[in-house]
Amino acid sequence: MEMKERLKIPRQKMPEQTPQDRVKNFKEVPFGLTPELAQKEALRCLQCKKAVCVDGCPVEINIPEFIRLIAEGDFGAAARELKKNNSLPAICGRVCPQEDQCEKVCTLAKKFDPVAIGNLERFAADWEREQGKVEIPEGAPPTGKKVAIVGSGPAGLTLAGDLIKLGHQVTIFEALHKTGGVLVYGIPEFRLPKTIVQSEVDYLEKLGVEIKTSFVIGMLWSIDELFKEGYHAVFIGTGAGLPNFMRIPGENLNGIYSANEYLTRSNLMKAYDFPNYDTPIHSGKNVVVLGGGNTAMDSVRTALRLGADNAYIMYRRSRKEMPARLDEIHHAEQEGVQFHFLTTPIKYNGDNNGWVTSMECLKMELGEPDASGRRRPVPIEGSNFVMEVDTVVVAIGNSSNPLVPQTTPGLEVNKWGNIIADPETGRTSREGVWAGGDIVTGGATVILAAGAGKKAAKDIHRYLQNL
Repeated sequence: MEMKERLKIPRQKMPEQTPQDRVKNFKEVPFGLTPELAQKEALRCLQCKKAVCVDGCPVEINIPEFIRLIAEGDFGAAARELKKNNSLPAICGRVCPQEDQCEKVCTLAKKFDPVAIGNLERFAADWEREQGKVEIPEGAPPTGKKVAIVGSGPAGLTLAGDLIKLGHQVTIFEALHKTGGVLVYGIPEFRLPKTIVQSEVDYLEKLGVEIKTSFVIGMLWSIDELFKEGYHAVFIGTGAGLPNFMRIPGENLNGIYSANEYLTRSNLMKAYDFPNYDTPIHSGKNVVVLGGGNTAMDSVRTALRLGADNAYIMYRRSRKEMPARLDEIHHAEQEGVQFHFLTTPIKYNGDNNGWVTSMECLKMELGEPDASGRRRPVPIEGSNFVMEVDTVVVAIGNSSNPLVPQTTPGLEVNKWGNIIADPETGRTSREGVWAGGDIVTGGATVILAAGAGKKAAKDIHRYLQNL
């Protein structure tokens, strides 16, 4: 197709549930592209000689090539091309912020809408799975080297996929009873169905990855004991699982959750599927979520689906400063979420039974930029008001899981408790120990964690070859 014809094709919109329907269920919101829509979208790709989109991808997918294969109708080959560099394409196609990475630098984006790279990635991975066309590539000959991966989030899963293909023996140790880390406990079903996560995990197991669940490194075994058990290298990918609170009066009242607990109860423990799963969760009628990131959006949209009459986002800055993905904010608005910008709570009030009933709040205004580059919120004196609530979800970020650093002598951490690791290799202060993902960066995105796993895999492979 000629260039002029390609430029005339508009970006293809992915079909999705209506807001009226989806707030009543936990099913995935977008339906995915049809083969016809996918091929039409793929034809928009200009097949640039210098593919800057690849530079924007933390896991270095050959984006023009997999899109070319979709345009030609060879969907299975497109999926195989994706899996050369990314063991989690169905996940990344759903939850990665492509608008800030590969799509942001797409050549087409200079004058038009960028190619929908994420939607096409999801399409190819879904087609392969749904058609039963998943192929298990032949790995390299066994090297005799053993690698332990602590944590089965996106960093650990990506690392496992890369190292197993290189012939190393790989074991993942996961503290929870399900594999996937934040992918299973943090991201709701309506954004990332857990069957999708399980299918990606199944693929890794078919490649030969061993997974041990309900195995808490730092309690059952230490990092030092992993080496004594014969592992030649250890990767720590335990994430940022320690919730942050505001430390204001009344924060210990019933009905006040960390986003971690709220989402874990609903997602991993399936509280949303009562009575099939009898996990308790407080389904309030007036629910406020504190924060402006993706976790806050996941929490407030979950509250709606659990039956809230009013679901609020309270954020101390303006909409412009919100770090959540634009798609997530848009979906929340469509679903009826109410936003209180430039507002912060300063105190919770409760009843005689210890349940939260209201919160005292302050209005804010934006001052000069702080260390994050965003304008710092400044309280407006005398702007206090009281808001009635019966459930509060605190989604203001997480700190790194402290268990492994506290039980590993010689492992250096920074003042926030994050493991200090080389950003290009993942190497830590301990010989033979690497780290990556949120345990290093603090709370970030799935794809950045996956990218850290990929970088560490390359360096671990070099290290093992020289042993």
